[in-house]
Amino acid sequence: MAEIVVADIGGTHARFAIADIANGEVASLSEPTTLATADHPSFQIAWEIYGAQLDRPLPRAAAIAVAAPINDELINLTNNPWIIRPPQICEKLVVDRYTLVNDFAAVAHAVAMVGPDRFRHITGPETPLPQFGVISVIGPGTGLGVAALVCENGKFQVLATEAGHCDFAPRDAVEDRILQTLRAVHGRVSVERIVSGPGLRAIFEVLSDMENRPMPIGDDKALWKLALEGKDSIAIAALDRFFLTLGSVAGDIALAHGAGAAVMAGSLGLRLTDHMGSSGFADRFTSKGRYRGLMESLPVKLITHPEPGLLGAAAAFIQEHGA
Repeated sequence: MAEIVVADIGGTHARFAIADIANGEVASLSEPTTLATADHPSFQIAWEIYGAQLDRPLPRAAAIAVAAPINDELINLTNNPWIIRPPQICEKLVVDRYTLVNDFAAVAHAVAMVGPDRFRHITGPETPLPQFGVISVIGPGTGLGVAALVCENGKFQVLATEAGHCDFAPRDAVEDRILQTLRAVHGRVSVERIVSGPGLRAIFEVLSDMENRPMPIGDDKALWKLALEGKDSIAIAALDRFFLTLGSVAGDIALAHGAGAAVMAGSLGLRLTDHMGSSGFADRFTSKGRYRGLMESLPVKLITHPEPGLLGAAAAFIQEHGA
């Protein structure tokens, strides 16, 4: 059995754990340690802090999932000021082998690994995930992560994408208003501006303005708490609008991928599941004109593993290096 350090670096949090690898599989994953990225100036420092908290020498192998496109020279995280220079990883982290993987590609690796008991049905037919073809993996967090899992003959390939940065396409007058408001600030408006943790604020601002009501006070966390409590009419409308837009975007991605199923994930995923089924998500997911029948045939599930990014990073290491 071999040990590796696994890290999942997002826009808000960096999670670390130790994975045990045996017989080409992830045998176990330790209890993760979570650090706020805003509290530490670099990935190396956060890595060292994790090692100090663990109070033992870290394994000399690492699997690192990052919320950014992967390249061989310089990685600028999308919603995080940290910079990773792959040529310096072995020296700075004191490792001999490592794997770098996009964070949502890591989640797709986890989707390929876990059993059916790790999925919760959201909409569509209650059938298992297909063993052939494409599964779209989508999830809102600090940004909007998207990957494609391609399955064939018991094997799989993961394709990282940046589909969260595709253009936002409004479906009605309210979303037209959201687009106009965000365009005045950002120029070009991607779907991530709305379908993400920070995106709820943009929805709140537009709905509050339409009703001539003051914007609720508080940070993004406070707005989500207000929305999930369901005690304020603007908050209820904002959460429903979030799900409508998420459904539209998820359906567009599945259609673009030619997917046979979709899996929702992301740091917001588990928190939103109880609300998703009663929202407009399902109708917007399938509302694709002449392709409604096709979209209605796709199972949509939520991966319920608590740390799919860490698990998937370890799986990506195995795929690259073996046990």
